[in-house]
Amino acid sequence: MTWSQGLLGFVAGLLISVATAPVGVSGAVFLLPVQVSVLGVPSPAVTPTNLLYNVVSCPGALLRYRRSGRLRGPLTRLLVAGAVPGVVIGAVVRVFAVPGPTVFRAFIAVLLLPLGLWLCARTLRPARHGPPVPPPSPRATTGLALAVGVAGGVYGIGGGSLLGPILVGRGVPVAKVAPAALACTFVTSLVGAGAYALLSLTATGDIAPDWSLGLVCGLGGLCGGYLGAHLQPRLPETALRLLLGVLALGIGLLYAVQTVS
Repeated sequence: MTWSQGLLGFVAGLLISVATAPVGVSGAVFLLPVQVSVLGVPSPAVTPTNLLYNVVSCPGALLRYRRSGRLRGPLTRLLVAGAVPGVVIGAVVRVFAVPGPTVFRAFIAVLLLPLGLWLCARTLRPARHGPPVPPPSPRATTGLALAVGVAGGVYGIGGGSLLGPILVGRGVPVAKVAPAALACTFVTSLVGAGAYALLSLTATGDIAPDWSLGLVCGLGGLCGGYLGAHLQPRLPETALRLLLGVLALGIGLLYAVQTVS
């Protein structure tokens, strides 16, 4: 890693985390294209590098959420219980079954494009009639976290970028979802990065994370995440929901373009 790559990685991690931490997204899903296209991290090593970024960057926002008392609650436990085994499964799939990224870019695009559109439309023009959408049951929440954990283990996206829009779309407040989703991202990324490090001992190719680059990007995310979590209570629920919908749309469009190009 050169000094220019390190500086670019730090700035990218900082700016992305400031924008995404208020809605419970670590920003790894936006950082991944920067690592691949600009910083030249090979595949599949880019996945554990992204997970390493999450491990370093998430504590900044989590510390801020903990100080405000918003990190406690059953939602965090449900998400972690489902996502931890999922991320281990995803890491094994990524290394031994499908090392190519194309199918997963298509998967993210197909999932997040309609979800982002629906969330933005529902925020801008809320339904005036009919009962509100009930939040998912504890069992459904854990099952969702398991599926997201598998996707996060395969692609290194942490999970907040998927869990956030789905849970908020099901009626859970952003202020409740954001700290739980980030806590889930942190724990699963820690487990996932360790799984990739172990798998690198038994498989060939670029599997281990780029430690120096992941740490530098993570330090930028650490600073940006703390600032973003500090700003969250000052933003109205409507603005946060709209921001989450726009982020989902942006991520979906980004990977849709990469899939067809």
